[in-house]
Amino acid sequence: MSDLIAKTAMDRRLADILTPLIEGMGFELVRIRLMSGKTMTLQIMAERPEGGIEVDQCAEISTAVSALLDVEDPIEDNYTLEVSSPGIDRPLTRLKDFDTWQGYEAKLETEELIDGRRRFKGELAGIDGDEVLINLVDEQGEPVTIGLEFDWLTDAKLVLTDDLITEMLRQRKAAGTIDETQFDEIETEEPGKAED
Repeated sequence: MSDLIAKTAMDRRLADILTPLIEGMGFELVRIRLMSGKTMTLQIMAERPEGGIEVDQCAEISTAVSALLDVEDPIEDNYTLEVSSPGIDRPLTRLKDFDTWQGYEAKLETEELIDGRRRFKGELAGIDGDEVLINLVDEQGEPVTIGLEFDWLTDAKLVLTDDLITEMLRQRKAAGTIDETQFDEIETEEPGKAED
């Protein structure tokens, strides 16, 4: 499992317990983090395989996860459970995410220094085998595409841009999240007429 999905040993243990449940419900685990604070918070990001998730689906996952964790009991202290969508400026945690979001701006971080740096910001250029490709501007101001091994990445997320917001709205519309059923009647009343 990618460190981007589950960072710590405890995150990985929780992911091992919860992934079959979440996948069995028809969703994919995007990221899991057990965060300490006054009260610990277990943060789970999930989505449908084709992308997107609704509030009531997050609630369904939350109920199922709570029931399973009550039985398994891997977390000793009290904790709060948060199940959410990955959001617009989402974390990129699976190799396929870098392919799906090709053409959008992202920030990537590596564990080791690569060419004297750990942070890379540029346009995602897809994947090549196990490498994530990103278009950058070099020190001379020239465009360059570099490949970073997926396993080198410690953090990766999309950058909030107008293009990204437009795409998210388009996806929600395509998924039927934005309700357009009120327009259906008009279309069915006159089936023989073509639109101008």
